[in-house]
Amino acid sequence: MAGVNKVILIGNLGKDPEVRNLESGAKVANFPIATTEFFKGKDGQRQESTEWHNIVLWNQMAELAEKYLKKGNSVYIEGRIKTRSYEDKDGVKKYVTEIMGNQMTFLGGPRSDSGGSQDSGSAASQDPGVVEDPDDGDLPF
Repeated sequence: MAGVNKVILIGNLGKDPEVRNLESGAKVANFPIATTEFFKGKDGQRQESTEWHNIVLWNQMAELAEKYLKKGNSVYIEGRIKTRSYEDKDGVKKYVTEIMGNQMTFLGGPRSDSGGSQDSGSAASQDPGVVEDPDDGDLPF
């Protein structure tokens, strides 16, 4: 039986996307998003917990992220989890967990203090849309 590796996130960008053009002609965008969960603690007080996720988008999706996404924007991302390792300059093995996005929907400007979304006036918030990675293959079942 095949496994399932699917992630769905709705969060806010922690910084503007960093976009690079590779020698192969491919374009890649990297940016962090924060997801925040609210809950009541043992003392009955409202608590919050924020998780940071490293997002990676390729080619057309990278171009759209570069054009429309800015720090604070809300975004919906679907993708898969990928962990990779590398050695730092001191030879210590490091691990990085990333979300390889294959679908993205622009949700608008930064979240306001009231918990809603406010329009930042950006093109992304004026023209929200769904973008799917055309290179993403069909499921094997």
